[in-house]
Amino acid sequence: MTAQRLEEVDAATVKAWLDRGEAVLIDVREIGEHAREHIAGARLVPLSTFDAANANFPNSGKIVLHCASGIRSAKAGEKLVASGKTGVAHLKGGLPAWKSAGFPTEFNAKAPLSLPRQMQIIAPI
Repeated sequence: MTAQRLEEVDAATVKAWLDRGEAVLIDVREIGEHAREHIAGARLVPLSTFDAANANFPNSGKIVLHCASGIRSAKAGEKLVASGKTGVAHLKGGLPAWKSAGFPTEFNAKAPLSLPRQMQIIAPI
């Protein structure tokens, strides 16, 4: 039996899978981050409450995770793979890679900035 592994994919691949209905997109960022900006149709499952053993994801098709940079989505993906899920991938480069590829997001300027972003603004460099 071959060990399962987490697949790292680019934005164009994720977009093609979504357009063909071959994948479900999971945003593992926190609530405030998702409220401010997200990929349309992405389901929010924050990493802080992520429970791979009890995750209610489809049994067929790909599960694609994304976050702000690819670090949290890789952590969540590894948890899913370790729990026995197959067809798990994460978006390399996160939301910035999606936007750099020219794909749209839904943006809410009225949503508050996430706590990490607030800290980046006020913390000295």
